[in-house]
Amino acid sequence: MWILVVEDERRMAELLRKGLEEEGHSVMVAYDGRVGLEAARMRAFDAIILDLMLPGLDGFEVLRRLRELGNTTPILVLTARDAVPDIVHGLDLGADDYLTKPFAFSELLARLRTIARRTSPARPTRLRAGDLVLDPASREVRRDGRRINLTPTEYRLLEFLMRRAGRVAPRDEIIEAVWGSEREVESNTLDAFIRLLRTKVDNGHEVKLIHTVRGFGYSIREPQSE
Repeated sequence: MWILVVEDERRMAELLRKGLEEEGHSVMVAYDGRVGLEAARMRAFDAIILDLMLPGLDGFEVLRRLRELGNTTPILVLTARDAVPDIVHGLDLGADDYLTKPFAFSELLARLRTIARRTSPARPTRLRAGDLVLDPASREVRRDGRRINLTPTEYRLLEFLMRRAGRVAPRDEIIEAVWGSEREVESNTLDAFIRLLRTKVDNGHEVKLIHTVRGFGYSIREPQSE
């Protein structure tokens, strides 16, 4: 799954990122309520893990605004606020589940699976761009039936681009989604990983799927979109 974690406590955020990525998920982290709200509005996630005590906007307000905007992404509230009125308020605002800290990571994973199955049936199981197929469940990538072996970073980059197939993704948005806003990543690092992806995805194929939009970013386009 493609998961947004909105958590201002950096150690907790990194523990969540590391654990989720080890389970095969792709993760974007926001440390501020306003940043998390904007990320959820601009990108399509499979699930959101949302803290309540956030700078900028608190989690209740993020939740309220997302639901008012018609955003139906499954949201798991993860917080130290365990008072019954807080739990009821969060659920009334539209949270799909509410888990209090401290928590067992296995329980968090189980709850994520449950809310994703229950509230996000429209998501395609596989992502496609021409003859390139990415299966988020197995993390398997194939082009023209041949399996492509990717590193974890290459996979996150390709999945991010394929979820936006046909659209151009800005460079800064790609870097934030793949490496996280807290990591200092040079622009040429992104270019290097795009070259690696092209070697694995496009080399040997007449139709090239990965495209550069100079001065802006990158896109994956199906052949008919050329």
